[in-house]
Amino acid sequence: MAGPLADDFGREVTGVRISLTDRCNFDCVYCHNEGLGDTRGPMEPSESEMSADDVVRFLEVVEGYGVDAVKFTGGEPMLRQDLEEIIERTPDSMEVSMTTNGTFLPGRAADLKAAGLDRVNVSQDALDPDDFAEGTKSGAYEQVLEGVKAAVDAGLDPVKLNMVVFTHTAGYVEEMVDHVADNEGLQLQLIQYMPELTGKPEWNVDIERVHDWLAEEADRVEHREMHDRKRYFVGEDGDDDMGGMVEIVDPVENEEFCANCGRVRVTHEGYLKGCLNRNDDLRSMGEMTREEIAATFEDVVANRVPYYGEYLVEGDDGEYELNEKYLGTPSVAD
Repeated sequence: MAGPLADDFGREVTGVRISLTDRCNFDCVYCHNEGLGDTRGPMEPSESEMSADDVVRFLEVVEGYGVDAVKFTGGEPMLRQDLEEIIERTPDSMEVSMTTNGTFLPGRAADLKAAGLDRVNVSQDALDPDDFAEGTKSGAYEQVLEGVKAAVDAGLDPVKLNMVVFTHTAGYVEEMVDHVADNEGLQLQLIQYMPELTGKPEWNVDIERVHDWLAEEADRVEHREMHDRKRYFVGEDGDDDMGGMVEIVDPVENEEFCANCGRVRVTHEGYLKGCLNRNDDLRSMGEMTREEIAATFEDVVANRVPYYGEYLVEGDDGEYELNEKYLGTPSVAD
């Protein structure tokens, strides 16, 4: 096995994030569909979705390039009835995680764990059924709570709750922090709202205020060098009670975040993209032969640039603007 591929900025790609479908049983108001925009189609599977064989073939190829972690996403990945098969066939060398809305975990968490799923992120933005319904356009609040419990009971570790922080949810941050501190097996990931992908800039909140509040509340703070993130540990009470861990994902205008990115993404239709924020660098893997996969993966890694600080640069007025050297970059449509 060769070592990980590195781009021209020295960032080694050790992880891939694969969207298995753009279908979803929720309609979250902040959804950006892995950076593609709100392109979700009907609930029935389409012929354009990668097959289980396609997904596994891709993973087997990139394993040879030192990729040791895969996260399955969507849409809602658990709408794939072959999800357990895909996970079971994922190379043993890879850590396997998944991001889900949690509604289907009650009946499948144990089988997913048995198939090889290591950990899971569950989207949960509020601890109130009405506010949850407003944000997700779903009445599945109790199902999600049940799904989180099923994930913990199945031994998935950790079970991270994903909470997008914007005007609709900011009032629940303190309550969610207490919630994970009081419930063993749970962690909390506070995700900065990304208006450049979702629109509605008026929904934005100052994420630095959340950092400052957590720094005051935390019993200790760790710096996670791999992603240049801070971890806040709250509610610790001696050796027997570890409390809860809270991490903030704050990529907006964060050059350090981009400089530490080691992940390539795959769309549900089998296109590679080097950056969440960009769609002008999509590369098709064609018929997805091993040779096509390898060539496309090498090409995408070679053409990766940090989004902030390179693709977007800070102008004299302090605002970010597109770097002219990337104007006219070939896209999937060309």
